[in-house]
Amino acid sequence: MSGLDRKEEEIRRMLDLRHPPLPPGLAARAAGRGRRALRRRRALRAVGWVLLVAGVVAFSVWAALTEPWSARPWWESP
Repeated sequence: MSGLDRKEEEIRRMLDLRHPPLPPGLAARAAGRGRRALRRRRALRAVGWVLLVAGVVAFSVWAALTEPWSARPWWESP
């Protein structure tokens, strides 16, 4: 019997055994954790978008007030 046949036979024996009982409420707890994780991920994504938009607005206001594109180069200053 080769190594693969032995492993396959061992796996078949393990699958034929009776599975241990699951704790009551396991599915409900798993679903609750999944909902919380999804809610947290959505909140973080929303905060990220808000910060990105705030940064773009702040940069736009700064650029509009200081007009860095119209300043003379440093070698042309008096």
